Amino acid sequence: MDTSHDNEKLFRNSALYQEFLAEREEILKHKWLESEKAGQDVGFEKALLDWIVNHRATWREHRHGVLQRRSDGSRIGVS
Repeated sequence: MDTSHDNEKLFRNSALYQEFLAEREEILKHKWLESEKAGQDVGFEKALLDWIVNHRATWREHRHGVLQRRSDGSRIGVS
């Protein structure tokens, strides 16, 4: 039995890791949008801080509402 492989699989399937990946994807989208507006790369750190301050709370409320509806049997997708 390969416990390190099992641990990695458990970690990658965890809700916490999935939430991290979803947030990271949103931050990267935000970075792209802000860089397009600025006409240059704004950098990950600046995009991260801006996203946390201005968008994270709303995104999380929306995401958790959608996930809750999905767990209740709805077929609404997560955005």
